[in-house]
Amino acid sequence: MSAVLIARYYVKPGNSQAVREALGKMAARVKADEPACLVYNANVDPQNENLYCLYEIYKDEAALVAHRETPHFKEIIEGIIVPLLEKREREIYEQVIG
Repeated sequence: MSAVLIARYYVKPGNSQAVREALGKMAARVKADEPACLVYNANVDPQNENLYCLYEIYKDEAALVAHRETPHFKEIIEGIIVPLLEKREREIYEQVIG
């Protein structure tokens, strides 16, 4: 069963562009290196440049767990993006239809 991750990033003011650029790099690495990631979509709130919502679908829960262990996750998400955030929220779902 597919695993769905929804993550909300609350960016510290003044860091939105850096987060946007880092997410672009992350998306390219996910696409190149993670065939079990079926969708990797980053979005920004049009009313609030400091609020991002990521929507990701993985083949299964194991693929989602493996995603968090990749060198690019550690480098880009944990190393670059997380220090620029006020907070981050994550929700995990099982896909019902899709």
